[in-house]
Amino acid sequence: MRLSTKGRYGLRAMVDLALNSEEEAVSISSIALRQGISESYLEQLIAKLRKASLVVSTRGVSGGYRLSRPADQITAGDVLRALEGDMRAVDCGAFSGEGCEGADLCVTKYVWQRINESIEEAMDQIFISQLVEESKKMAEKSRKSPEEFVGKHCNG
Repeated sequence: MRLSTKGRYGLRAMVDLALNSEEEAVSISSIALRQGISESYLEQLIAKLRKASLVVSTRGVSGGYRLSRPADQITAGDVLRALEGDMRAVDCGAFSGEGCEGADLCVTKYVWQRINESIEEAMDQIFISQLVEESKKMAEKSRKSPEEFVGKHCNG
């Protein structure tokens, strides 16, 4: 399993929103500028995040986007599933409800089940608020802004 730019950029956008939308809504253009993401691509991601009820929009002069709920109530898993869909590493019919003819004789299905469960568990134990705190710690150490540690300088 490999995350696409949808998941990676979307997660960065959510952390950026958490860092910057406490006072007022944040524009797509400001997120795009800080994170080095194309505005048109970010609009597509935000639309999916909005559809998943993870962000809300405000119209007007001071319009933009905010998280739909506190950052300590949104997990990385919420964001990644909204943007990437199913996050299973292996699609095994024995556990997905689709059925599998060889399920009774397949030993490897337990490997796939454990891997899939581990991925889900890891994603659902990491909250946006934790990523915000990590970026603030990094910013304090280097005397830069927290937004610079959201992933802009790496492949994540």
